[in-house]
Amino acid sequence: MSRTHIGRELGLSLELAGDELRGAAAIVPEMHTPGTDLVRTSILAAWADQVAGLLVARLIAPRVPVTLELSVDLYREPVRYERVRANGRIVKAGRSVIVVSVDFTTGDGEPVAMSTASFMAAPDISLTMPPLDNLRLENRGPAPRLRMPFAERARCVRRAPGVAALPRSEDGLNSSGTINGGLIALAVEEAALSLTPGSTLLSLAMRYTRPARIGPAVATASLHGDLASVEVRDEGGEDRIVVLATTRALPVSPA
Repeated sequence: MSRTHIGRELGLSLELAGDELRGAAAIVPEMHTPGTDLVRTSILAAWADQVAGLLVARLIAPRVPVTLELSVDLYREPVRYERVRANGRIVKAGRSVIVVSVDFTTGDGEPVAMSTASFMAAPDISLTMPPLDNLRLENRGPAPRLRMPFAERARCVRRAPGVAALPRSEDGLNSSGTINGGLIALAVEEAALSLTPGSTLLSLAMRYTRPARIGPAVATASLHGDLASVEVRDEGGEDRIVVLATTRALPVSPA
């Protein structure tokens, strides 16, 4: 029996509100950055990729959206909260590139982070998906709960200080059958955090250069103060670069 998609297990319930896509999720301990009680920035990135990607799909369906860039920036030092809300909207729909913003707040409406993402249609016109209105977002039932730490669920492992690997798995693919771009954020985060134990990420920015088709997606980070530069390569795909990323870390008190 096939498992639920890892992205669904992050628990973001979605609903359309005019031209916007809104989401909400409960924060559970399995979403925390290791050693803290703060939600992982990579989870915010995965949610942003989901919200933004679905908004773009609504415009270009049946073409499949491909993420070009994705960034998440926290407004201030992270705080503890039990629920998060996301509000996504299209900022610009150009002829070839579509830009989306996603704002995150706590359940009480306090600002948490902002995300921006850009997309294009997959060059392969044989790849198709249904329009957003046919995805029955409101009728998918309650979002499943993440039952194990995010990295463990995604099978993302730290190979060495500064190196993390994310395998290709059927429950972690995107619409084009390649490793989900939101999950690659986890590999970036794990590589960076392995060099800054006891920290969380204040920012995470990724530029996607090509799909990770075979895997594992291997992230290698180099640290410069609190700023890390990260390369992600498709190890099974001739070790080609699939993502270039930067992150900024912040030490936090233990949970």
